[in-house]
Amino acid sequence: MAIEDDLKGKVDEASGKAKEVAGAATDNEQLETKGKAQGLAGKARGAFGDAKDKVEDAAEDLKEKAEDAVDDLKSKFDK
Repeated sequence: MAIEDDLKGKVDEASGKAKEVAGAATDNEQLETKGKAQGLAGKARGAFGDAKDKVEDAAEDLKEKAEDAVDDLKSKFDK
């Protein structure tokens, strides 16, 4: 689900930021880099969730339009 992606993305962003700050504070470049990478991965996951939402909305709109078109055709032939 897109909501899960959004939530997990936010968790990864926050965890990554914490690691990044901890790495900077302790002069641990490896931890800082891992934190930055995790934060970027979290942002990407959140963006993926947003894209999924948009695709789901577009698919639902298309489905409704197709159903309306079928109903219109049926009503023309039922006359």
